[in-house]
This record gives sequence, C-alpha cells and structure tokens, in this order.
Amino acid sequence: MKKAIILSAGQGSRLGHLTTDRPKCLIEFNGRTLLDRQLDALAANGVDDVVVVTGFRDDQIEAALKRRGEMGPNVRTIYNPFYKVADNLGSLFVARHEIEGDLLVWNGDTLVSEELMAGVVGNGDQDGICITIDRKDGYDEDDMKVVVDDAGRLHAIGKRLDMSTVNAESIGLLAFRGAGAQIFRHAIERAIRTAEGTTIWYLRVIHQIAQEAPVWTLDINGHEWGEVDFPEDMAAAEALTARWDEVRKAKAA
Repeated sequence: MKKAIILSAGQGSRLGHLTTDRPKCLIEFNGRTLLDRQLDALAANGVDDVVVVTGFRDDQIEAALKRRGEMGPNVRTIYNPFYKVADNLGSLFVARHEIEGDLLVWNGDTLVSEELMAGVVGNGDQDGICITIDRKDGYDEDDMKVVVDDAGRLHAIGKRLDMSTVNAESIGLLAFRGAGAQIFRHAIERAIRTAEGTTIWYLRVIHQIAQEAPVWTLDINGHEWGEVDFPEDMAAAEALTARWDEVRKAKAA
C-alpha cells in the first residue's frame, strides 16, 4: 500500500470561527496541523504517494505543503472547484483518475495513530474494498453507522440506519486492493450522474456496492482515533495528539 487520497476540500463550517478563514485540515493540535499529522502517519507506514483534494482556501494548503518541503511523502494536490455545492463524492469524482491500484481514501478530518494506520496498511488479507470500523456502546445521529456481520462483511453504512441493527461505525479510512479501486471508481462515475449526485456522500456509493458484492471491514478496536467536526471535538483531539506525542518522544529517547 503506497498511495493515499486525502479529502480536504471542505471548509468545516460546523467548527465556527475556527474555520472562518482557514480549512479544517490546517487547525493545529499541539503544534502540528491535522494535515501534517495525517501525512506523518502515512510516511511512518511507507505510504509515499499522497493526493490531497483541496477546495476552501486551497492557497493556504498549498503554502503549508510547500513549507513541509521534502519531509514525508510526495504530495500532489487536486483542486475541487465544486466544493461549495457538492459533497465529498464530488471530491472523489474530480480525483477519479487517481483511484486505481492499491490505495487508501482518508477523510481530511480524521486523526489516527501511527499504530492504527499500520494495521490498515498491513491488512493484506482483505482484497477488494475494506472499511475501517470501530465499536462503542451507543451511536448518535452524526456517526457514520455500520451494520456488519460476524464474518466482517459490510451490509449497510449511513447516518440514518435503523439503530437496532447498528453494531459499528466507520472512522473515515478506507483501503482498496486488487479490483476494489476500479469497482469504486466506476460506481462514483455512475452516482455523480444521478439527480442527487452532487448531494451525497461517497459512503452512499459504498453502501450501494455492498448490496451487490462483498465489502469488508477492519475492526480497529483498542486503537485510538478522533474526528474533528464540532468545537467540542477540539479538546479531545488535543488530548489524543498529546498522548501520541508523548509516546513518540518516549520511543525516541
């Protein structure tokens, strides 16, 4: 697994003043931006080819990447001119020519530990499409909820599933191996042409694929991750990244 696409086109307006004039991916947590932490997690696990889909204040993202210089993976950007009117399916549509071979697709607002990323990158047993999931005692309206069977096969994914059937949530990190990327790309091209194409999440496409063919899951129970969507998520992300930084320092000592 050598390639990743990071979806960082949106403004993140639910974070209020924090993203008035900067994209969500450039919010700093303990001195490093969300995007820096994502790129470093990929680099630590041998992913050296990264495509960042930009949109809101793409100039700031370009400048931030330039400041990184040669550090970490090789990064290219693709600008999504429709970020204001299309959901993240639009970002993947403009980057569809990059969806090939073995790759990761990662939401630009999700933090994962390097150890968690190692598990996703190293999960070579699951060919096709694999959704990274976690489990907890209860799920709320904003969770990207999942129904998965005992064999790890995905049956449904979405925010409006019957809560009595939900037994996991997607963390916003997907792996494609073998023919998985080609299946996904073709499904994106079909979905964007529908009447609702610009208004749907790409995980709706994954749900549709799962009704016709196997889509697998990787349960990362015990690993730490966090999503930055609302102001109340900031403190948790600060604490999470501080713990990771302490562990990294201890290992380096």
